[in-house]
Amino acid sequence: MSQTLSIVIPAYNEERTIHRILDKVRAVELIGGLQKEIIITNDCSRDDTEGAIKRYMAANPDLNIQYQKHEVNQGKGAALHTGIRHASGDYIIIQDADLEYDPAQYNILLRPMLDGYADVVFGSRFMGGRPHRILFFWHSIGNKMLTMISNAFTNLNLTDMETCYKMFRSEMLKSLTLREKRFGFEPEVTAKISRIPNVRIYEVGISYYGRTYAEGKKIGWKDGFRAIYCILKYNIWAR
Repeated sequence: MSQTLSIVIPAYNEERTIHRILDKVRAVELIGGLQKEIIITNDCSRDDTEGAIKRYMAANPDLNIQYQKHEVNQGKGAALHTGIRHASGDYIIIQDADLEYDPAQYNILLRPMLDGYADVVFGSRFMGGRPHRILFFWHSIGNKMLTMISNAFTNLNLTDMETCYKMFRSEMLKSLTLREKRFGFEPEVTAKISRIPNVRIYEVGISYYGRTYAEGKKIGWKDGFRAIYCILKYNIWAR
């Protein structure tokens, strides 16, 4: 029986780019004969993200897309919770709706899973020889600092805790009770997945095509302080 990769996509005001990321997802031929299931959660966008998604679904009826929507904006984490809850695949990967991460790299993350080595695979923007857009110095320093603080509590040696590309065995991710509704998802899921007994976490190098703030990047310095709070909360106070 063929297995399925569930691709969970949170979307907020992505009317202009959602079709482009879906085209990239569609073009990927997964190794091991895996099928694709796409779950998009529209987090109460203020533009016509819903219309763009529905037009794409109508034009591509052969593509397995589930569409979910929030009636009130709740945040990226909440959109991920909805997508994860509706995922039915054997594996789950997080995919942002922008164009910073390339779905052509799914197979890089899948390989350790299908070879029987990994239960969780992080795609690192800071390791390997793949192309990276050169952008913000302090943003990269912030990411590395958050990863270091997270590692100190989880006892992992990740290089990129904040990466979007995280792939999980579905039953492991679904076993977690996730609470963070906004950008605290990354430190929370890392803290909680690291505590699963005998979990096997791998990391692979990926490319990164970052956006500037003018191009629509949403995360800022306030989210960094929230991430530190979440690292402390889910590793110490809310274990």
